Amino acid sequence: MNGPPPPYVMLEGSRHGSSSDVQPPPYRRNVPRYHSNYHKRSSGKSCLRCICCCCGCHFLFIIILAALSFYFYVVYEPIIPSYTVQNLEVKSFDVQPDFSLNTEFLLAVKADNPNTNIGFTYGKESSVAVTYSDADLCTGKLPSFHQGHKNTTIMKINLKGKSEFGSGLQEALADSRKHGKIPLLVEVKVPITVVVGDFPLREFKVLVNCSLVVDNLAPDKKMGILSKNTTFDFEF
Repeated sequence: MNGPPPPYVMLEGSRHGSSSDVQPPPYRRNVPRYHSNYHKRSSGKSCLRCICCCCGCHFLFIIILAALSFYFYVVYEPIIPSYTVQNLEVKSFDVQPDFSLNTEFLLAVKADNPNTNIGFTYGKESSVAVTYSDADLCTGKLPSFHQGHKNTTIMKINLKGKSEFGSGLQEALADSRKHGKIPLLVEVKVPITVVVGDFPLREFKVLVNCSLVVDNLAPDKKMGILSKNTTFDFEF
């Protein structure tokens, strides 16, 4: 009957009484471990540098833009042009039996450019309308042209229209004509390109609203303008 196994196992070399054949385990160098927060701190510093660089570039751009604007205003001294309605002449004003209205007006608009180094080019996509109580009487377009330095131009615009005037609106118009006080609104929209020297810049739109009160709308009769209020705005 076999006994229990021995508590140890004898190596072959040990059986011959020599331990020189037993090699120690190879020496291994432990690689230091770095905490993951180091990489997070590094990436955070890089992002901070990028943000500071962007802010610096943006601030520098603002300074350069302000300097150029200051130079432009000092050297060229830009002045906003002015626009006024000089005259409105009635060529035709016919009320039809079906309550429609055929009209033809001749509008004179004065454009004054007081600048010495800045010109304006008036584009083709313009519109002019004469209205009574928010109802169009006639429409037309401004001529396309270039206005030079220190120039005043009077633009004559032929306006035509056929409107559907109801009985209520015709009665109100007849009452205004009877009292000799007819309120009209002239609306002008025109794209304009600023020209500095010989170099065209960006285009913007000029919006002119002129509220008129005239004494009559009789064809081929001189119209008297009793009051006039002109406002204008810019659309970039």
